[in-house]
Amino acid sequence: MFFIATQAVGQDIPPKNEVNIPAEKDTDTITITKQSGLLPNNTIQDTTKTDTIKPKKEFLTGVVEYYGEDYVYMDRNEGKIYMYNKAFIIYEDMRIDAGLIVLDYNKNEVFAKGIDSAGIYIQKPVFVQASNEARPDSLRFNTDTKKAIVYNTRTEQNGFNVIAQQTKRENDSVYFLKNVKFTTSKNIEDPEYYFYTRKAKFVPKKKIVTGLTNMYIADVPTPVGLPFAYFPLTEDRQSGFIIPTIGDNNRGFFFQNGGYYFAISDYLDLTVLGDYYTNGSYGLRGESSYALRYKFRGNVSIRYENLINSERGFPDFSQSSVYNIRWSHTQDAKANPSSRFSASVNLGSSRYFQQSINQTNNASALVNTLSSSVSYAKTFETEPQVNITVAATHSQNTNTQEINMSLPNFNGSVSRIFPFAPKSGSKKGIIQNINLQYDVTAENRIRTTDSLFFKPEMFDNAQLGARHTIPISTNFKILDYLSASASTTYQETWVGNTIRRSFDETLNDGAGAVRQDTIRGFDSYRTYNFSTSLGTTLYGTFNVGNENSKIQKIRHVVRPSISYNINPAFDQFYEEYEGPQTAEQAANNIPGDPVSYSRFESTLFGAPGRTFSSSIGMSLSNTFEAKVRNKDTTATEPKKVVLLNNLNFSSAYNLAGDSLQWSPVRFTGSIPIVEKLDINFNGSLDPYALDNNNQRIDKFNIDNGGSLFRLTNANMSLNYSFSSKDFKREESTDTETFRNGGRKDDLFGDATDINSGNIYKDNEEDAEESKSDYDWYNFKIPWDLRLAYTITYANNQRQDEISSQSLMFSSNLELAPRWTVGVSSGYDFKNKGVTLTQLRFQRDLESWQMSFNWTPIGSINTAWYFFIGIKASVLSDIKYDKRRLPDQRL
Repeated sequence: MFFIATQAVGQDIPPKNEVNIPAEKDTDTITITKQSGLLPNNTIQDTTKTDTIKPKKEFLTGVVEYYGEDYVYMDRNEGKIYMYNKAFIIYEDMRIDAGLIVLDYNKNEVFAKGIDSAGIYIQKPVFVQASNEARPDSLRFNTDTKKAIVYNTRTEQNGFNVIAQQTKRENDSVYFLKNVKFTTSKNIEDPEYYFYTRKAKFVPKKKIVTGLTNMYIADVPTPVGLPFAYFPLTEDRQSGFIIPTIGDNNRGFFFQNGGYYFAISDYLDLTVLGDYYTNGSYGLRGESSYALRYKFRGNVSIRYENLINSERGFPDFSQSSVYNIRWSHTQDAKANPSSRFSASVNLGSSRYFQQSINQTNNASALVNTLSSSVSYAKTFETEPQVNITVAATHSQNTNTQEINMSLPNFNGSVSRIFPFAPKSGSKKGIIQNINLQYDVTAENRIRTTDSLFFKPEMFDNAQLGARHTIPISTNFKILDYLSASASTTYQETWVGNTIRRSFDETLNDGAGAVRQDTIRGFDSYRTYNFSTSLGTTLYGTFNVGNENSKIQKIRHVVRPSISYNINPAFDQFYEEYEGPQTAEQAANNIPGDPVSYSRFESTLFGAPGRTFSSSIGMSLSNTFEAKVRNKDTTATEPKKVVLLNNLNFSSAYNLAGDSLQWSPVRFTGSIPIVEKLDINFNGSLDPYALDNNNQRIDKFNIDNGGSLFRLTNANMSLNYSFSSKDFKREESTDTETFRNGGRKDDLFGDATDINSGNIYKDNEEDAEESKSDYDWYNFKIPWDLRLAYTITYANNQRQDEISSQSLMFSSNLELAPRWTVGVSSGYDFKNKGVTLTQLRFQRDLESWQMSFNWTPIGSINTAWYFFIGIKASVLSDIKYDKRRLPDQRL
């Protein structure tokens, strides 16, 4: 046994130019002898000196895993290990799979290649290190220097497939390639297109820099070439330039959609785009998207265009500007359940979508209403609960260019209170069910026009007001089958200004006119009403067959109800002024007839009612259902089918009226035909007759030689969509047309979203589906069809005419696995003409995509647009598009 005492001390390397002061050593004065007892007797001291020859560094410093299915052979003479058939070797973060792997521990190298099986080269090497993967024909890898030479490698980086004849790996971050092909094609062995270069430098996940580069299509070189090329491969978003589209039209030579993308952060980006035309027209657009996980997300778009038609000095020269602002913000429901903020803004020039020089979306040109809403809601979890909402709303008619805004708009409410409810148990009786609540609405309403928008004049006629509402109601049962309710509502209205009218004889060049003055200051009025109702539900079942019959039972559900409403007349809020004199009154010096008005007219909520009303309302709701034999033989119950859904009739009788006391009978209903197809209808039946001037008279139509009721108006509509996928086609809810205020579907046409660079879906599921469809394409052709039909009948004054009738349809058909055609059109039976029509042709060119949209029929929207480009977003700038804009002069 040898006992060796050792002490080790760690020390930093001293900096240069510093004096190294050796530590002082204390002399050990204790002498150890045999007699001291510290060393055993007969102990032999080791006099062997330390070996000065350093051991050879190990070939592999880590754990190595290797395998060969047929054999693993070790040749000690050559210093090699052979692994054959489905072999692999794992060392640190490196893994190599191949048919044959040779480990040479004399040269510190690993050699891998495939094997030849019946003339087919199989089990090609797969080299994986960290997150990088390469699939060459063969490779050599030095475990000491980490360098490698790879032959005929195939690798994928951010959607880029790189095929190199020879690759030299310098380190983890630099590769040098020789005779290289770059492509986004899925078919690596035979790509339909690629970029070819003789030399390239490859930095994984960062960039590819090449020398002279040419574009090949179907192995045929094209004139498209660059003296050098740079391909970014970053996984994160990066700022960079957006290459514009070049072309010409009636405004001259142009650059469109060119700009810069700012990758500000992981939560925010910004895209700035611009257009320029040689006649002086230009456009600017800024788009930004933002998101914070579990908090909110949204996007902002601001678009402005300065439009010049013709040339300066020509008689048809004109200049105008249009703009559009969109903002969408949604809050995650989990962010704050008691506080919510949302925004949906779409405002701007009324003619933006009709006059824009950079719009490929014809369906947006049919939008006639723009609307916006920005709101913040807060809930206070008190008892009772309090809710408040602060909002700003906007509504704009693009035809009349009239704009209505509510800025701001405040709504507050206190939840329902039951003051006489028991502390425990259910509420019973008329007293315990008495409840009340409180609501307040305050608004600053602005009405203006498109030309005055964002100008100080728009606030000149702003109306400010608030309305407080306290509804009190109760409900109870009568004879256990009748449901009764009674309610009264108290309202108090505040206004910021009122009016005063008078007849001024000095106006209108002495002819006189009514003068209206605005009285600034607070004023208010109070109103109230009362109503009660009684209703029940009746069920009737009719047996029409046995268990083996197709229709077994028919069920009729009837819900009759009757109500009474009374609204007092509030004459105290009305005044009179002396009206203009007639010629006879002026000759006899008699004052003009008094004219009644309310000072609350033209205010935010209008004047209180002056007419006393007391009316009885009646309604009848019907639902017809049938139980039919279930086609599923394993089902134990028959299937329920709705025959007629919500066939409702309603009318009223005015007890306070002296004539025409019955209101027209309104009816609505829905008839289910097949799945997803309902025929919806509504109309009015008038019991009174018309005189020779087609005016209603106080005489029943049946007493005037007619029928019991006159059908004065009616409407019927239906929407139906079906496809070869049996209604499994999912509709997009966030299309560009919908964001612009139009329809979600493509009944008015569809737009090619060229900015996303992806017209076609491109994922594994679609690829497999497309592959399966290809084999049986003669029997399985994907298609879809959407129909919308509406007809309106008018007979208020014996016109007896169809006031409107139209049929719209859209369809998409895949003629071949990669050919899709579509059409959106319609027919106006009233005006006897075809509505706006769009024809769509799309071709999936594997790595490329082609689209042609043509609008041959339409008032001002006749245009066409052609686009061809690479699908991959990294090469989305490699494209060609051509368009013909609508003629704005029509």
